[in-house]
Amino acid sequence: MLILASQQQEQECGDGTNFVLIFAGALLEKAEDLLRMGLSVPEVIKGYELACKQALEILPALVVGKIENKKNKGEVRNVIRAAVMSKQYGLEEFLADLVTDASISVMPNSGNFNVDNVRICKVLGQGVENSKAIQGMVFKRQVEGDVKKAENCKVAVYTCPLDVMHTETKGTVLIKTAAELLDYSRGEETQVEEQVKAIVESGCKVAVTGGKVGELYLHYCNKYGLMIVRVPSKFDVRRLCKTIGATALPRLTAPTAEEAGHCDEVKVDEIGDTPVIIFRQKSDASPITTIVIRGATENTMDDIERAIDDGVNTYKGLTKDNRYVAGAGAVEIELAKQINSYGEKCPGLAQYAIQKFAESLEELPRALATNSGVKASDVISRLYAAHQEGNQNVGVDIEAGVPAVKNAVEAKILDLFSTKYWSLKFATVAACTVLSVDQIIMAKPAGGPKPRENKNTEEDDD
Repeated sequence: MLILASQQQEQECGDGTNFVLIFAGALLEKAEDLLRMGLSVPEVIKGYELACKQALEILPALVVGKIENKKNKGEVRNVIRAAVMSKQYGLEEFLADLVTDASISVMPNSGNFNVDNVRICKVLGQGVENSKAIQGMVFKRQVEGDVKKAENCKVAVYTCPLDVMHTETKGTVLIKTAAELLDYSRGEETQVEEQVKAIVESGCKVAVTGGKVGELYLHYCNKYGLMIVRVPSKFDVRRLCKTIGATALPRLTAPTAEEAGHCDEVKVDEIGDTPVIIFRQKSDASPITTIVIRGATENTMDDIERAIDDGVNTYKGLTKDNRYVAGAGAVEIELAKQINSYGEKCPGLAQYAIQKFAESLEELPRALATNSGVKASDVISRLYAAHQEGNQNVGVDIEAGVPAVKNAVEAKILDLFSTKYWSLKFATVAACTVLSVDQIIMAKPAGGPKPRENKNTEEDDD
């Protein structure tokens, strides 16, 4: 159930999955104490649901700002930086700039941001600081022919192979003379040459195919100076069509002006010792941007990819709801303080569950303090003291080396409002669902009893 809640959070916001697991686990742990005290399961669930409802009502009052212009790098960067910092502490400044530039460059005027428009290409070698964003698409492969570069060119895209088509049924050709044999092979060559010539005459300098490239086609493409790029993935073909504004053709015909795409630069380059094909658009607004990740090991690049993925999803959440709250555990402590006060006013046994809900909210700042190597109880007491004085934006200071707190907004540690909203909701629903389970029925393995092992397997000597 907790994994399902975490997956829902990933789909909805793309970030905050760890908080869902931490908070839901804490709720279940506190529920065990309540059940041992003598409270019934419905009373615990009722208290949790009341506390969650109250928390979601308090949360809008804790909003510290809005991002008015979603293409303003300075505003957007602060929110993305906090999301990236939780995955890659120490590289957050560099990665935040990288993700912000890539996300803003593919943001359409309509405001419907698509996460899939920011692509990732991992190339082994150098350091993470050598990573860069390229407007367009990057493929880790070589071109098929001799032509390695084309600028300001039309591009024809085909989903079919660049090869001579064979019929599904077998055919027999009867050739009686040598002249007939020459005419037969020459006819095939002439047809291939005419097709390649027609593509070149339409103004295309580059042809992209989703299938294999035959030797005969390759020969004539080299002859007429047509650059051949093979892209095996049909999804990459679709993305490339989106990047260059082309229409994928199912058969080998010369593309019309509307069907052909346009690219500012197509070239074969080397990043480290890895050959790559780059389709670069030099205009400011490109439909797709590729982030080329460099790293010493595959594991390093995988971690960087996860951090970038969180950053891009944060930008997507920003386009839906532009409000943000203070990070570093400030919101959780403020909610815990207010819900505790709310629980004291509630009649009945549900108040105990509400107070345990407030205690569970302390788990995130407690985890931050523990991970930074300081005593968690000292940090929690300092946070409560600061919040009692009215400083509701004070959070955990992980850089001090001793138990300390600081203003999260001034330190530019910010979280999306939508991420907090949905993580509180999903974690509470998951915990209540687990509590409402009365029985767990486990199926036994099929089959009868296992046969006894005969220990006396050795035969007696004659």
